[in-house]
Amino acid sequence: MKLKQHPDDFRVEELTDLDPSADGPFAFYRLEKRGWSTPDALQAVRQRWKIDLQRVSCGGLKDRHAHTIQYFSIFRGPQRNLSHNDVGVTYLGQRAEPYASSSVRGNLFRLTLRDLNPDEVTAAQAALEAVRVQGVPNYFDDQRFGSVSPEGREFIAKSLVLGHFEEALRLALAAPYAHDRAAAKREKAVLREHWGDWPLLRERLPRGHPLDVVSFLAHRPDDFRGAVSRLHPELHGLYLAAYQSHLWNRMLARWLEQQVPAEHLSLIQVRLGTLPFPRQLSQETQAALSALRLPLPSSRQKLDEDDPRLALMRSVLAEEGLEPRQLQVKGVRTMFFSKGDRAALCLPAHLEHERGTDEKHPGRQKLTLSFELPRGAYATLIVKRITVSPSPASVEA
Repeated sequence: MKLKQHPDDFRVEELTDLDPSADGPFAFYRLEKRGWSTPDALQAVRQRWKIDLQRVSCGGLKDRHAHTIQYFSIFRGPQRNLSHNDVGVTYLGQRAEPYASSSVRGNLFRLTLRDLNPDEVTAAQAALEAVRVQGVPNYFDDQRFGSVSPEGREFIAKSLVLGHFEEALRLALAAPYAHDRAAAKREKAVLREHWGDWPLLRERLPRGHPLDVVSFLAHRPDDFRGAVSRLHPELHGLYLAAYQSHLWNRMLARWLEQQVPAEHLSLIQVRLGTLPFPRQLSQETQAALSALRLPLPSSRQKLDEDDPRLALMRSVLAEEGLEPRQLQVKGVRTMFFSKGDRAALCLPAHLEHERGTDEKHPGRQKLTLSFELPRGAYATLIVKRITVSPSPASVEA
């Protein structure tokens, strides 16, 4: 199976109910792009319009390898449109408040799965009917874990929680990642080779964010907490969200393992290992899963001692050698774990599918899906659920 062979094979449109006709200082825009990440596209817009980063606000990040439509706002932004290398910006009106994640109602997806044989399409269609009825576990998917070291699965946030600020900084600045570009690979190699020799690194590194951090350490070589606080603010949230999301996934996986017989679970491969997906649920378990909201692990969560979700959180954290009260980054005010909860079940709306001849792969078939998901849910989980041959959950991962 092939997905995202072309940006139009993965189309996603952000859904919002905001009215752009109100008065206010925030210019409101529609952003349509192909082959661009959201940060890169907005950076191109800012450079063309000479806009500071602090004035721009969007609702979320959309995939680079896709055709996407989303919205953003600029404080006192220009009331005009822009076209720039597969990035199109349309001015829609004014708002009294900036556009934010809370403004997003959901996302509308249209995906094309290619290079399938007839049996694979038939199996996927049958799985889609099961998904239509019982949904899929609302795990955070691979896109959430881009900041995690692919080799040792090392979480920057765990080092921060433990107070290992130098290790966190090393992971943030020098750990290699599969999608690093050539310049980043060279820069990280220099950092790894000369880590700790801050004056030398200050001379060797090109201009950029790592150089700014190294320059700070050249003057204050033991202040790794201060160096961490100088990482880009937008990265702070990414690091903490990745670890928190991983812990949350394990909580949901444990709940399913406790509530669903092993013979009714399958293991599906994800970037950080495997996760259980139910093939079959009793009516009672389906209702319980539909009603379940699991807390995002954080020291700020206040759950009653008799709340079974607290025991679930504690059991997962115990395997990390942690307690809930430790899930904080001491001494860095800009770093804190989100407080709240998340629905355990993702049920797509308006799910439709169509099979056809794959024009890009002679003799093969394609399957086109369209559906709507609530904010924060991952379409790629549905693709995995219907296309991956799941291994029995009774087999140890």
